Amino acid sequence: MSKTILVVDDEQSIVTLIKYNLEQAGYQVISAVDGEEGLHKAVEESPDLIILDWMLPGLDGMEVCKELRQRKVSTPILMLTAKDEEFDKVLGLELGADDYMTKPFSPRELIARVKAILRRLQNIPKEEVELPEEKFVEVAELKIFPEQYEAYFQSNLLELTPKEFELLLYLVENKGRVLTRDQLLSAVWKYDFAGDTRIVDVHISHLREKIELNTRKPLYIKTIRGLGYKLEEPKQL
Repeated sequence: MSKTILVVDDEQSIVTLIKYNLEQAGYQVISAVDGEEGLHKAVEESPDLIILDWMLPGLDGMEVCKELRQRKVSTPILMLTAKDEEFDKVLGLELGADDYMTKPFSPRELIARVKAILRRLQNIPKEEVELPEEKFVEVAELKIFPEQYEAYFQSNLLELTPKEFELLLYLVENKGRVLTRDQLLSAVWKYDFAGDTRIVDVHISHLREKIELNTRKPLYIKTIRGLGYKLEEPKQL
């Protein structure tokens, strides 16, 4: 069954270009021309992925993204922006976007990004399941089930984006190792972000908010100054 992708952009030429290339790649496409319509379709039609423009009339892309995450809609979001400031990219990720692309972009790269995101999601269950009993990795009160794409902290299911989950899993699987930001970019994002290591910092911050009792004195994810990060077994809980 083909995946459905929602394209939200007020430029008809962009929508037409994206729609044509996605359909050629085998995806079903629905579209919206403003933020309000995009938010409605994202909630009501449950697409597998959302391609969302930053600059939209009325409700802009940032507001749509923020509203969806507040409603606990975990559909991955690929943000499109004509702006090339690092602040814009990081802000989008902080508000819940999973990835971003800067206009102009090549259709080939867009399809590659879409496939990468959906490939990471193929094992995510549609509904919550009871805590599995096997095939997990564990560090203290943190337990991760790779096949179910689920992570638990203190027996509570964590609300993680796909990128947060993969980053956490990679850290756990490399427990005790110092990992540079470039290593984490390569392992989790799979393609070159040309040194945009702030993306890693944003996701580390999100993870700490969910698994650390005190984010200023983290017990699990430690910052190694000048190098990167290391996940370790807490010395005290």
